[in-house]
Amino acid sequence: MADVTPIVFIVDDDISVRESLDLLIDHPGWQPRLFAAANEVLVTPRVLVPSCLILDFSLPEIDGLQLQERIAGDRIDMPIIFLTGYDDVPMTVKAMKAGAAEFLTKPLRDDVLLSAVRNAIERSQVILSEQAQVQQLRERSETLTAREREVMALVVSGLLNKQVAGELTISEITVKAHRGKAMRKMKARSLADLAKMTSRLGIGLTAKA
Repeated sequence: MADVTPIVFIVDDDISVRESLDLLIDHPGWQPRLFAAANEVLVTPRVLVPSCLILDFSLPEIDGLQLQERIAGDRIDMPIIFLTGYDDVPMTVKAMKAGAAEFLTKPLRDDVLLSAVRNAIERSQVILSEQAQVQQLRERSETLTAREREVMALVVSGLLNKQVAGELTISEITVKAHRGKAMRKMKARSLADLAKMTSRLGIGLTAKA
C-alpha cells in the first residue's frame, strides 16, 4: 500500500478555499478531490486507499457534523479534519467525541494543516491494514468445518483437550485432530496466536450447540 497515492477529500462551499487547498494538498504528492457540498461525498464510492477528509463545518443543506454522523459507520478509515471560521468549544467537543482527527480554525497555517493531513493519512493506513488482516482471518475461518470451529472456540476459551472432548462428546484424539487442522487452516503458530486471531474476529467463532 506504500506505493498507492493517498487521497485527500476536500469539502468546502467556498471556491477560493477549495482552490487554495487543492494546490496545497497536491504539492506533497497527495491526490486532492474537491467537493462543494456534503451530498457529493455521500454519493462518492468508498476508496480502499489511505485517505482523509478536510471538511468545512458550515455547509449548505448538510453541515459538517451531519455528514460526519452519516459516514462514521462505514468510513472509519477516512479520518476527518474539520475546518471552521470561528471557535466553538461545544461543537469541537462533539466532533472530536464522534471521532474527528482534528478541528482547525481558519485562517489556516499551511504547516499545521499539512501536519494534520499527514497524521490522518497515517491513521488511515493503520486502519486499512488492520481491516485487511481481519478480512484475511475471516476468509481463513470460513474454510473451517463446523466441528473444527467448535473445537477451536472451546480450546481458545481455555478448556483442555479432555474437557473439550467431554463437552462435545467426542474422543480426545478427535479433538486433537480437529485442533491441529484448525491451527493449520488459520496459520496459527501457537495456541496463543490462535486465541489472538479469534479475538480479532470477534463474533462468529463461538462454539455451536
